[in-house]
Amino acid sequence: MTHVAVVGGGISGLAGAHRLRTLLGPSARITLVDRADRLGGVLRTVELAGVAVDVGAEAFLARRPEVPALLAELGLTEQLVHPSAAVAPSVRAGGRTVPLPGRTLLGVPSSASDLSALLSEAGLAKAAGERDRPLRWSPGEDVAVGGLLRARFGDEVADRLVDPLLSGVYAGRVDALGLRATIPTLAAALDAGAPSLTAATDTLLPPSPPPRVIQCLQHSDSVPPARRFSHPGSPGPVFGALRGGYRVLVDALRAASGVEQRLGLPVRGLARRLDGWRLEIGTAVAPEALDVDAVLLAVPAPVLRKLLADAAPSASRVAGAVELASPVVVALAYRAEDAATLPDTSGILIAADEPLYAKAFTHSARKWPHLAAEATDGLLRLRASLGRAGESATLRVPDEELVGRVRADLETLTGVAAAPVSAHVQRWGGGLPQYGVGHGELVAELERAVAEQPGLAVAGAVLHGVGVPACIGTGRAAAERLVAQLATRPGDSARVSVPK
Repeated sequence: MTHVAVVGGGISGLAGAHRLRTLLGPSARITLVDRADRLGGVLRTVELAGVAVDVGAEAFLARRPEVPALLAELGLTEQLVHPSAAVAPSVRAGGRTVPLPGRTLLGVPSSASDLSALLSEAGLAKAAGERDRPLRWSPGEDVAVGGLLRARFGDEVADRLVDPLLSGVYAGRVDALGLRATIPTLAAALDAGAPSLTAATDTLLPPSPPPRVIQCLQHSDSVPPARRFSHPGSPGPVFGALRGGYRVLVDALRAASGVEQRLGLPVRGLARRLDGWRLEIGTAVAPEALDVDAVLLAVPAPVLRKLLADAAPSASRVAGAVELASPVVVALAYRAEDAATLPDTSGILIAADEPLYAKAFTHSARKWPHLAAEATDGLLRLRASLGRAGESATLRVPDEELVGRVRADLETLTGVAAAPVSAHVQRWGGGLPQYGVGHGELVAELERAVAEQPGLAVAGAVLHGVGVPACIGTGRAAAERLVAQLATRPGDSARVSVPK
């Protein structure tokens, strides 16, 4: 019987376990070990005043294929939902809350972007001159996003537009994040010879439809809701989520993978055996040896560094070089009459230099129609995000004080001063890896070192993206590599299917 251990019960490990089961068949033994007492990692769904609300990752990029394909495999396609196209986000910068400019690439302006409500006159002049400013770019180079934007567009575009958007994805700061890892399509357009960042963004955005086409699509009853507010030929909604929260996906993956769960047990060591690997799990006073044929590691960078210290020292050093951010999510439920002044938007992004604790608010009940439909109690639910990179002290703030800070920010931004009916505080210590300059080269070095160890593979957010689709992709790819290696071992080829 083939026996594979999956270390890490987040979405990467669960996706890897599911793929292992598909390829190895029902007779294989798959053991999933996680130091936490629950599955899901940074995916977590809680009951907030009786309605399922995600307090980890909120949405995923629906235009990537990984999540829709996995939902189809699991029979969960009907659970896929999309945000309302009738509301749009806003941004708080320079002491004002204004609509988030459209026609940008993660905030990087195109020639069609209207920045007049967000920037000062001097900032507008600096940004408008970017397309005519000579660009020095060497194909293949990597730079900090902030440094490039400040030199090309000025500080205001970096601080008021791009930083709030990237902070929402990575909980990082624009001046520390690398361009090639965080906005790879923009780097590729520059490699291809785009003469400016504006021109590069123009080539990456879909064409904007004429106003009359937009108006017809928005109001036509014959157009399905998911296609409204888009135009013919567009790839559809950008983001997706799951009705019932991510726990629906987590539970389905657990059931379909048929794993033996060993939860609440840290993995203390990893060592090679003659015909496989040995994991040391449990406490230091009562360790347990788990002997397996192969291991899939889907753990945060610090754990990866520790486990690879002996098996793949160079990979361990790379994992140790990855910095982490520790975000916090505060979910709140309000009576509709107490939140009457909440603006009719999907949420508010907040620039880092604003005198506020939160970095973003999501007006969940307005952004996600399925949440509004499920809220038969008439309550409005929203969530606040706190904790940028370097702000780990936020983790140590008591729950009551965190809720108080969020309420004060909410009153400043929206005028909502009432106490919430319900609140939930979720801390994610070291929850998000930071993709600095040269991150791609570090990952390539890590993967080369791990590939030299037969029966060992790595997956997770530390590699090729922090989003759910990217993590699913790394988990499935790691599983396929392990199965291909197992198929080459004497005696294993008859019971292992090589992935196509």
